[in-house]
Amino acid sequence: MSREFPDFVDPWRAAEGGRRIGGTIPLARLSRLAPLLASNEGVADFSLRFWYDAQRRPTVAVEVSAPLRLVCQRSLEPYTEEIRQESVLQVIGTLAEQAMLSGEEEYVLADEGQLAVAELVEDELLLAVPQVPRNPAVEPVRESTAGGDKHDPSSDGDSGRQHPFEALKGLMKNR
Repeated sequence: MSREFPDFVDPWRAAEGGRRIGGTIPLARLSRLAPLLASNEGVADFSLRFWYDAQRRPTVAVEVSAPLRLVCQRSLEPYTEEIRQESVLQVIGTLAEQAMLSGEEEYVLADEGQLAVAELVEDELLLAVPQVPRNPAVEPVRESTAGGDKHDPSSDGDSGRQHPFEALKGLMKNR
């Protein structure tokens, strides 16, 4: 992990000083993210900016970007997805403080008065990973719609082709 930043930060003190923290974290160090990746090579760039909002609550703006190797669910091949996630989070010290929020704000719980920087970055990356990763370069398989392009097998020019239900068609006509 880059030593440009502390492992933990007191968000109240950081907000008081308008502190900014930034750096890079190797993706290999983010154990909760690892199962979602095809490869954990590379780094995540991040920055955190702390301040007090109008209600005097500590607030942190989180920006994270990383090239993540994911497995495309169309082709089942690995590809790189450039992730960029930005969030503004209210810092709360206890879950009871959650009730004081308006419900529209996102929040982060400062465990024992501290925020783990790597966990905060990892949380943002987890939120940014698509639920169903799809490489934009891979075209989706097109299927005919039920009400649209109906294919009439009798219009095929290949008379040698076998049609499995052709015999049933003849039996139904005889009824």
